[in-house]
Amino acid sequence: MILADFKAFPPIGRVLGIDWGFRRIGVAISDPTRQFFFVRPVINFKAGATNHAQIVAGVAEQESAVAIVVGLPLYSDGTESDTTKMVKGFVAELEKYTDLPICLVEENLTSAVAQEEMGRVRIRDLKEKLDSESARVILENAIAMINRS
Repeated sequence: MILADFKAFPPIGRVLGIDWGFRRIGVAISDPTRQFFFVRPVINFKAGATNHAQIVAGVAEQESAVAIVVGLPLYSDGTESDTTKMVKGFVAELEKYTDLPICLVEENLTSAVAQEEMGRVRIRDLKEKLDSESARVILENAIAMINRS
């Protein structure tokens, strides 16, 4: 079920963070207390792959997640882009493969924050690590919002 906010989110348990991309999906998971966040390997897709949602639902199950947070890319003025529409389509598809609550959170500047926190890494390794680091930042931001409410 897609939630408009975190009010109906389970109060405890592991939360899966997702940074959706057409070719790669970044993945992060919290511990059950939501105090620690761990990156997971990115999920790589070949061009034309259509099973993104099914694979992410499987990861959520393997990680024993109780909820999923997906980063929503918006322009700086809050308007939607073509990528925003693709992410919303991915989330609608994901809802078909899992009963977990899913919440979208704005992801502006998460890649920049993730790259800064990663420090200096080799360019070759950057793409493989940056998406999951971005998912971790998205997840940390979402948990901070949950804790404030």
